[in-house]
Amino acid sequence: MLQKYALEMKNIDKEYFGNKVLKGVDLKVKPGEIHALLGENGAGKSTLMNILFGMPVIHSTGGFSGEVSMDGKKIEIKSPDEAMEKGIGMVHQEFMLVPGFTIAENIKLNREVLKYNPISNAFKKDSLRFLDYKKMNKDARKALDTLGIDIDEWVKVAGLPVGYMQFVEIAREIDKSNVKVLVFDEPTAVLTESEAKTLIKAMKKLAQSGIAILFITHRLDEVMDAADNITILRDGELVATRKKEETNVLEIAELMVGRKVEVTNKAKKEEQESQETIISIKNLNVDMPGEEVKGINLDIKKGEILGIGGLAGQGKIGIANGLMGLYKTTGDIEFKGEKLKLNDTRSVLNKGLAFVSEDRKGVGLLLDSSIQQNIVITAMQIKESFLKKYGIFSQLDKKGIVNHAVSMIKKLDIRCTGPLQATRRLSGGNQQKVCIARALTLEPEVLLVSEPTRGIDIGAKKLVLDLLVQLNDELGMTVVITSSELAELRSISDRIAIIAEGKVEGILKPDASDADFGLMMAGEYNKLRGKEAI
Repeated sequence: MLQKYALEMKNIDKEYFGNKVLKGVDLKVKPGEIHALLGENGAGKSTLMNILFGMPVIHSTGGFSGEVSMDGKKIEIKSPDEAMEKGIGMVHQEFMLVPGFTIAENIKLNREVLKYNPISNAFKKDSLRFLDYKKMNKDARKALDTLGIDIDEWVKVAGLPVGYMQFVEIAREIDKSNVKVLVFDEPTAVLTESEAKTLIKAMKKLAQSGIAILFITHRLDEVMDAADNITILRDGELVATRKKEETNVLEIAELMVGRKVEVTNKAKKEEQESQETIISIKNLNVDMPGEEVKGINLDIKKGEILGIGGLAGQGKIGIANGLMGLYKTTGDIEFKGEKLKLNDTRSVLNKGLAFVSEDRKGVGLLLDSSIQQNIVITAMQIKESFLKKYGIFSQLDKKGIVNHAVSMIKKLDIRCTGPLQATRRLSGGNQQKVCIARALTLEPEVLLVSEPTRGIDIGAKKLVLDLLVQLNDELGMTVVITSSELAELRSISDRIAIIAEGKVEGILKPDASDADFGLMMAGEYNKLRGKEAI
């Protein structure tokens, strides 16, 4: 008799507004199996899990095609509540805890244990029952003991270390009596090495009880320690499914990032045009939530395009934000041989650096203001450009503003009705061009661009990347591009620095092997290759 899978997803397709993000993906997990699901950022892992958990974003964007089965029976999951009813649990990357509640109260949230009392008995009303704290604490203690966590269940969540918060999230899922499939989404990202080992030990114990576990992680050593089988996604497609004993870290790393990459002549250069260092970064620390930088050393060469890559949450985004003074920063940064004043955005802009933020709508733009105002506002504030001076008085140079905005609209091919159009009304790609236009208006020597193609369509992506290459080629501008898309970095960069665990894991040429890029992104390169970053 054929064994039934605890979970089977067949031929899963999903598209968002014409962009296909999953393309015929299959996934099978047996009861009692730990199955690792791997892939770069954007590979499709989160979308696949959103489908499994019935997240609203899936159904509000047209649903998906394919089949989902549990224990051999086809199911339809239209909401997270339905997923939980069917025995699917998920430990999310973002904590979903109530700080003012105790650990036990968080573990039993929405599944509180009630007990009868004289009042409820007298009025024969279940709604008048009291919380059974003794039973709730006992259940919470059992879940915490399963995880090997020695912390009192009556302690409030507020103030707990993040590692303990992660264990509380997991305890809440394993406390559920009907769990058949449990998804761990990057569960060790906030854990120390010893805590991660404790978690993996607990995962194996849960699997032995018959629960099927889906383990999403970027730490390949944990995969080889914990997983029975491994599925690898890339660009929304199933690349390979391997038994752990039939593969190794090198092959997994290569499968994760391997793809056909169109490398431009720019990116194929064997030597840098200049070996002169324009920015020298020593022991950079940036306190950016979720993208903390922990002592980075990095030299940026004049006239190069330097790519900065790495997985989400590893610190790559924090570098440019720290240099620009947007988050508390320490370290020693020199620009053209002179010390750069940290935590002072105005000073950095005055020195000749400009920044295009990854948060286009939150930081990069005044959405309800006109295109022309967005383009000139920083230059007005920092360099007092586009102002006419009359002694101690000044007024806007309206003609100069319009002329400059029209020039930038034409130069960057910003598709709009004119310079007075509200920026909110533009497409994502054109909004991004407005952000770049504002940075270029400062006439910088170094342009820091963070996630420049996030949230824009494939055609706009090419235009933005081509523009960065053009600025570098024609103006000699030094460009530092931070991106989660490795293929983009490889297509335009001269060198690519990969960030792991808040530090530079290494620097590679864009035509370096897929295995080397994969190992660096997993933080395993120096352990397994025994090389220094070049």
